[in-house]
Amino acid sequence: MQFQQNHKINTKRRFIFLLLISFILFSNSLTILGQKKYVVVLDAGHGGKDPGNLGNGYKEKHIALKVALLVGKKLSKSNDIKVIYTRKSDVKIELWKRGEIANHAKANLFVSIHCDSHTSNAYGAGTFVLGLRGNKKNLEIAKRENAVILQEDNYKDKYKGFDPNSAESVIGLSLLQEENLDKSLAIASFIQNNFAFKLKRNDRKVKQDNFQVLRETIMPSVLVELGFLTNKKEGRYLNSKKGQTLMAGAIADAIIKYFKNLKINTITDTNKIIKTDKVVFKVQIASGKNKITTKPYNFKGLKDIERVKVGNFYKYYYGNSSMFSEVVNALKKAKLKGYSSAFIVAFKGQKKITVKEAIKMK
Repeated sequence: MQFQQNHKINTKRRFIFLLLISFILFSNSLTILGQKKYVVVLDAGHGGKDPGNLGNGYKEKHIALKVALLVGKKLSKSNDIKVIYTRKSDVKIELWKRGEIANHAKANLFVSIHCDSHTSNAYGAGTFVLGLRGNKKNLEIAKRENAVILQEDNYKDKYKGFDPNSAESVIGLSLLQEENLDKSLAIASFIQNNFAFKLKRNDRKVKQDNFQVLRETIMPSVLVELGFLTNKKEGRYLNSKKGQTLMAGAIADAIIKYFKNLKINTITDTNKIIKTDKVVFKVQIASGKNKITTKPYNFKGLKDIERVKVGNFYKYYYGNSSMFSEVVNALKKAKLKGYSSAFIVAFKGQKKITVKEAIKMK
């Protein structure tokens, strides 16, 4: 009787132990799959001896900071979002430094928050992305960031043929710029729609302009103008706790939606493997209108890049495999190479399907 009881206890303990180990292994597989954290840099405009505009006696620097902190507070509640601030107090940060903070953090998104002013009684909220005039400066920064490869050990072997100043490498970086612009326009539209339709603010639309702070970043970036402090009614709204809370909520909700959309083509179960040859997984690392050769030095050393033309665009894939676990590893490698917005896609024959559909197929 005693032996039977001890045997039952030991069997139960082994079961619990194996269950715990299985849970740990499964949790680790989830970590490998996707991005651990989406990094967003929140930039409160002006600060310190630079007050920004002083419409109706309000100080832009204070309002921008309060809104940025509220946005960050809401985003920090999401387990998969890491928030970094260019400033958290009333200090002046140079424009180039703001971009450097985002670039160094390998941020997935940069959001700069400001208030507008005008000699008229203009009012309303607007969101800006980098205009074409800013692309040349932005490209030079991207080239400088990419040139860090030359500092790596054995870079000649790992990135055979790589030259950060070569024509094809510049085209490759231009492709990245184009992709960043597409993503910038996406997040900008989410923010602007929240302002216009959720908060009923006057819609000043999404526009392109040559803001210095946007030229300094090499990731999807937007500059938000919350409204006009020079308009008495709008100035009071933006200076109020209610107005700041609502505007911050609109921005935070848009960012959450943006990151959620980036995950649409990812999956959370890495234990299933597709055995049929009719279904394959790939990692999409870039897309754009430029056609470039699929040499490793154009894709940060990644080999066997596949280029597919879809309409007027070219899509670039890495890690073609029928085994989902292999593509998970390919995604991890692509992200380590700097393709932070890379994601997994699935195809059945020539038809693109969702990854979830592919996983369900036996």
